[in-house]
Amino acid sequence: MKKLEEYVRSIPDFPEPGIIFRDVTSILQDADGLKLAIDSLQGLLEGLDFDVVVGTESRGFIFGVPVAYNLHKPFVPVRKKGKLPCETVEASYELEYGSAVIEMHRDSIKPGDRVVLVDDLIATGGTIEACARMVEGLGGEVVRMIFVMELAGLNGRDRLKKYDVASVIRYEGK
Repeated sequence: MKKLEEYVRSIPDFPEPGIIFRDVTSILQDADGLKLAIDSLQGLLEGLDFDVVVGTESRGFIFGVPVAYNLHKPFVPVRKKGKLPCETVEASYELEYGSAVIEMHRDSIKPGDRVVLVDDLIATGGTIEACARMVEGLGGEVVRMIFVMELAGLNGRDRLKKYDVASVIRYEGK
């Protein structure tokens, strides 16, 4: 049986020289790789008591929905600003060259909800930290953050040190 790392396509010098791009689409394009990714993420939740799965746009949707479905939990999408139709809460975060804003429906998290956050990749941790701020602002508790891949060289875990963070694959570089 292959390890999940074997399904990841690594592309050197993209988007710039010296960077190795870890391509999650190569996992998605292989039925065995996709199953292994979902099963591995679910494995990171074994024994955890939680109420809601929250995923960030867009790859957090890809991985979060099947986890929520398999574990019979509701799924809450976090979207880019202006994409949700009802009353929202928002959080901004810094990007390499600027900032961005994400939103979720105000009624999607109830006070006391125990929440798992899902995304494909943890790099600097800015997006998922903003997501956590929204969950907490609505009275929810982030009980774990799970990722398919982690780029340890970008120190996202340091930014998220107050949270329980788990990843299936850990790459030491950037």
